[in-house]
Amino acid sequence: MPIYDYQCSSCGCKKEVMRKVSEPNLTTCPSCGLETFSKQVSAPSFQLSGTGWYATDFKGSGSKPAKKAEEAAAPAACNPGCACH
Repeated sequence: MPIYDYQCSSCGCKKEVMRKVSEPNLTTCPSCGLETFSKQVSAPSFQLSGTGWYATDFKGSGSKPAKKAEEAAAPAACNPGCACH
């Protein structure tokens, strides 16, 4: 859910508000009550919650494929009488 920056042009009150994209913009200032509260242009900001790739799917898995590749590249254990030693 996106987080929007709002500012009142009357009293200067600034607030970050988490709202759905489909919800209408806020216009009433929570501080002074005037209809001068407007959304500001700012860097995109959002909050990730729940399970997802950022927290669970790839966490620490960078070493696992390399470990499997190492095991595949390593020669099988030889018998003591093997000619490769």
